[in-house]
Amino acid sequence: MRRVEQDTLGKVNIPVDKYWGAQTQRSLSNFKIGDIKMPLEIIHAYGYIKKAAALANYKLGVLPKNKMELIVQVCDEIIDGKLNDQFPLVVWQTGSGTQTNMNVNEVISNRAHVLSGGKLGEGEKLVHPNDDVNKSQSSNDTFPTSMHISAYKLLHDNTIPSLEKLKDELKKKSKKWKDIIKIGRTHHMDATPLTLEQEFSGYVSMMEQGIKALKNALPQLLELAIGGTAVGTGLNAPKGFDVAVIQEIKKLTSIPFRTAKNKFGSIAAHNAIVETHGALKAIAVNLMKIANDLRFLGSGPRSGIGELILPTNEPGSSIMPGKVNPTQIEALTMVCAQVMGNDVTINIAGSSGHLELNVFKPVLIYNFLNSARLIGDAAFSFANNCVAGIEPNKEVINKHLENSLMLVTALNMHIGYEKAAKIANKAYTENKTLKQASVELGYLTEKEFTQWVNPKKMTEKH
Repeated sequence: MRRVEQDTLGKVNIPVDKYWGAQTQRSLSNFKIGDIKMPLEIIHAYGYIKKAAALANYKLGVLPKNKMELIVQVCDEIIDGKLNDQFPLVVWQTGSGTQTNMNVNEVISNRAHVLSGGKLGEGEKLVHPNDDVNKSQSSNDTFPTSMHISAYKLLHDNTIPSLEKLKDELKKKSKKWKDIIKIGRTHHMDATPLTLEQEFSGYVSMMEQGIKALKNALPQLLELAIGGTAVGTGLNAPKGFDVAVIQEIKKLTSIPFRTAKNKFGSIAAHNAIVETHGALKAIAVNLMKIANDLRFLGSGPRSGIGELILPTNEPGSSIMPGKVNPTQIEALTMVCAQVMGNDVTINIAGSSGHLELNVFKPVLIYNFLNSARLIGDAAFSFANNCVAGIEPNKEVINKHLENSLMLVTALNMHIGYEKAAKIANKAYTENKTLKQASVELGYLTEKEFTQWVNPKKMTEKH
């Protein structure tokens, strides 16, 4: 069943049970590109924007009360997710997000028509999608506003708490293992010893730095473009609309948003998105390093390094019985690769703001939200299903420590680098212990070796 709606280009047939209108239907027909839909975070952010705009327009005397109340009622349904199935458009559409803005406008208009007693496709609508729902606005200022609202909320509500949880799990392990001394490795080769606590404290520090950088970038997302309308001048918006609408958005979201210092820049470029995603990319870089370290340290169980025992979550092979793989690590590192790729896309899209408008907005926010969601979900899963269950294999750790040739480094201050190197070379080529090689070369006694080559003392800060 179809109904007929009309826009400035003519009549369009629309499914009778859908609230969207002619411009949404045209977009569905003209942009059959992939199956990635506009993220619902953007749609829900639009719910706040349209509600706030209606309230501000009413207070400024340019929108009647009955229209404001209907718009507000539908926006509440959008925010609550009750109309999620009414937003079918793909990311790959007009670069300003105009069709998504109109999708929201049309849904609000038609749903308001039904709420006021009308029937879809019949009668004149009380609330017009452009003249009422979009009053004092443009796609060019509302879409970037939805970008900032959705980005901030997802980072604040999901990504950062998940990263904090992972940091805390790593810190718990670090504190628990302060007395476990192990061999360090540089260049994938044996190095001087450290404690397992010290090794994991490095991971904690990486997480702390990443979270700090992300939090430092957040305030940029608080600046909203709304009120700038088409190019930043605020044409067709009543005086004071920008301040009034943001006051309403602040009340609705409980987030201290503010009007952009320069609306021309906030419409023509997206520096806040680019920089904040840079912090997400840096976190992905650190997570890749942490995950790969745990992958190597837990490799085996008998033919690898095997110093860590990773949780057994599921069978790892369809052909090799008993095989268990580091699947949480593999999932996390794939996410990291995706986020790094997203950053390249965001850099290109962010640098392509031509003249008064950046027209890469949908792909910018899609990749940003994709990264924020993936990093948050993966960090949470990794913390719960991997880090929380890691245990040290003390027997293997001690074996590697005792066999390491790099303990000889402790002798540098006593017999010099050259003699210490001869001890290490002799021990390696003749398959002897460092103590045996030291005594046979006549450089020191067994007592001196035991006194000077003390792995615990080597881990202490000097």
